[in-house]
Amino acid sequence: MTIRAKNPEEIEKMRAAGRVVAEVLARLQEIGRPGVTTAELDAEAVRVMTERGARSLFRGQPHPRGGRKYPGNICVSLNEELVHGIPGPRKIAEGDIVSVDVGVEKDGWCGDAARTFAVGRVPERVQQLLAKTAEALEIVVREARAGVFWSAVAGQIENLVNRAGFSVVTDYVGHGIGREMWEEPRVPNYVSRDDFVLIENMTLAVEPMVNMGRRQVRETDDGWTVVTADSKPSAHFEDTFLIHRDGAEPLTRLPQATEG
Repeated sequence: MTIRAKNPEEIEKMRAAGRVVAEVLARLQEIGRPGVTTAELDAEAVRVMTERGARSLFRGQPHPRGGRKYPGNICVSLNEELVHGIPGPRKIAEGDIVSVDVGVEKDGWCGDAARTFAVGRVPERVQQLLAKTAEALEIVVREARAGVFWSAVAGQIENLVNRAGFSVVTDYVGHGIGREMWEEPRVPNYVSRDDFVLIENMTLAVEPMVNMGRRQVRETDDGWTVVTADSKPSAHFEDTFLIHRDGAEPLTRLPQATEG
């Protein structure tokens, strides 16, 4: 396994790509209302990417088992859909939860992130599912730093989810990222044999996927969309992180406004 730290120039290019991802995600959450189709979300994502000189990383990706290439520019997965939902004519409805996964390439460097948001009112337990999955990324911000084994961070993510009564999906994991969307290492959200030491200036896409019910998932007939085996809701949050000596910096978030 080869893990390469990024130099300052490369990091700035990844910041720029990450900024585009963050802007796309913010826009999709803004327009993701009842009656909007998942295809309309896809089209708006392309508009924002194009305006900022970026392109989708997802469109045309080969299927891992030789099926059709991915036909969308982003992934839009609703409710019990975990990942890889294909944009199309389906309309978002009140009470849905919508997971949007966005990857872009800009000036030869990549950014990748995902968010799950509620459309209107959802049950309290679903709100908790989204909150705990988002909280898992904050563990990365606090605990991931150079010199730490990844399993120490992944174990805290797994414990957080388990204590809340939810399940970490083990069939899909995060990944290194840089010039390519998928680079070494594999980045699980649970303790596993895929362990490694974090190094300064490495970049990782960490993406906890959490099910309300059992962790088991299955692929649907379209060849891409993955759903929970028990049809219960699932949440997906992801950021591209830069590892520092004293923590992890998310590159796919918009700057927070300051008071003054």
